Amino acid sequence: MDRATELSLLREVLELQEAGSFFLDDAQGRNAVANYCSPERFLRERDSIFRGLPQMVAHVSELSAENAFLRRDIGGLPVLLTHEGAGRYRAFLNVCRHRGTRLVDDARGCARRFTCPYHAWTWNNRGELTGVPHERDGFPEVDRKEFGLKQLACEERHGWIWVAADDTLADDLAGFLAGIGPDLDWIGSRDLHVVAETVSVRDVNWKILIEGGVESYHFKVAHRATIGPYFTDNLSTYQAFGSHLRSVLPRVSVQELATRPEESWQLRQHANLLYTIFPLSQLLVQQDHLIWVRFEPVNAARTRITLRTMAAEGTRSDTYWQRNHAITCATLTEDFVIGESIQSGLDTGANDQLTFGRFEGALHRFNRAVEQMIGLRETG
Repeated sequence: MDRATELSLLREVLELQEAGSFFLDDAQGRNAVANYCSPERFLRERDSIFRGLPQMVAHVSELSAENAFLRRDIGGLPVLLTHEGAGRYRAFLNVCRHRGTRLVDDARGCARRFTCPYHAWTWNNRGELTGVPHERDGFPEVDRKEFGLKQLACEERHGWIWVAADDTLADDLAGFLAGIGPDLDWIGSRDLHVVAETVSVRDVNWKILIEGGVESYHFKVAHRATIGPYFTDNLSTYQAFGSHLRSVLPRVSVQELATRPEESWQLRQHANLLYTIFPLSQLLVQQDHLIWVRFEPVNAARTRITLRTMAAEGTRSDTYWQRNHAITCATLTEDFVIGESIQSGLDTGANDQLTFGRFEGALHRFNRAVEQMIGLRETG
């Protein structure tokens, strides 16, 4: 984000506040209830979106050491990430090529080689088969080159590791991130590291969870005892960058800027920014840190959620970050509980459609992107 854009966003918020108005789309939106609970719809999303698009699956700080590795899940696929050194990252299906068991059980670690716990076939961190017990007698026809680990498209950009299960859709990561990439540099992503992490599983569709973050209509009600008092009622803006979104959520302190010179204005000091990196990540950017929320859909009505607080190393004490992370978890849990409540009401017949107000336009834009990606709507 350049300085002109930063000032423009703050002016936009101040003008809305002065006018006592909201950031409004031209019309209301709707989404069918069936889209949140249909198993068939979920499988279509899994194949076309979760496994078909590049995903933000790790931060470079999580693989900073040479020969570091991580386990991740992408659309139900078990994935092994490795760092050979010198910024060379690889992604493989975490599956033995002999009999198909999970190759690596540890969530993270450091290793040059990976040995299957079933029959001890061994691969290096470049995915090459290097060892087969009793190979001469038992597997005389095996060509080791044909039994390398199944590799996935993998690239580092803006301080994050991106992986796509479908190589044909992962050729142009720069194009996929067009417009939003400069903002990832602006927030200083590359200089961050994980200071706290929490994982939970919720009985709610992944889209409901994302929708809960991209509107501020609920802040004063759902978060009245936590963050509600720090934000202006229903004041937010958003902009789409292809399928991605940038939401600006101003705090009450933004009104102070009306009497200050523009050269002193700082967006992160007076607003939270929420980047929805389609399909399954959100970055909640605050004054001195960000929260990376990663969603892993399990089925149509169940989602695993990982919250990672990320900050520059050495800026604050561990106690400070743990306390801040706890506040974030408490606030977002309020949204997750409401999301589960929504999910439980979907099959009651009370609603055939969920309705989005004109100031909830980001929800409609997000769901339109989902439909485009699964081929139910033309791009445009």
